[in-house]
Amino acid sequence: MNPYRVALYWTPPEGQPLTEFAARWLGRDARGRWVPPLRLGLEKATWETITDAPRRYGFHATLKAPFRLADGADLPEIERATERLAQTLTAVPLDLAVQNLGSFLALCPINPPEALAALAGRCVEALDRFRAPLTEAEIAKRGPGLSPRQKDYLQRWGYPYVFDEFRLHLTLTGSLPEPARTDALVRLRPAFDALAPKGLPLADLCLFIEPAPGDPLVLYRRYPVS
Repeated sequence: MNPYRVALYWTPPEGQPLTEFAARWLGRDARGRWVPPLRLGLEKATWETITDAPRRYGFHATLKAPFRLADGADLPEIERATERLAQTLTAVPLDLAVQNLGSFLALCPINPPEALAALAGRCVEALDRFRAPLTEAEIAKRGPGLSPRQKDYLQRWGYPYVFDEFRLHLTLTGSLPEPARTDALVRLRPAFDALAPKGLPLADLCLFIEPAPGDPLVLYRRYPVS
């Protein structure tokens, strides 16, 4: 049985205080299990609006964006390729902090090492042969507001934020206007700063699947890197 889409993400290990807190903030964990939310003093309707977009994808950072499978590709083949890829990579230590990223908030590396971009680029390239080309509708939906280089990346790799446009981030909110974004930052930054360990290693690749169109993406399997 092939999923509708697959993605290569990174999410910190289960059982860590950071991971558990993020799951409570979003209201679900990476395996799709709903958990009692921690709204940090926000009204329920406000919290639901703020977390609606990231809740569908869970607490994660994108390495290879979700893609539909090319004709002839199947999940076992992608699993084998991901396992081989992981065996060629080296863990990257990260210092994470809550930051503004455009109009939303995310947990991002402080002074990300060059090795991080190199690792992400390898993930983009290694699995691309399994990716079905984007449809014209998918390109049109993603295309507005992109730079010429980002549009080129979208056409070639199915996602505009790769290679020199890549910035690792674990999304915490949807798009927020001011002053709601600053209010959310004030609530989230102290909590996550207290829980994100220094030098947290990106030490595995996480294969996520979307079982059917529109379903939440869920963690399928982890692949430790060397």
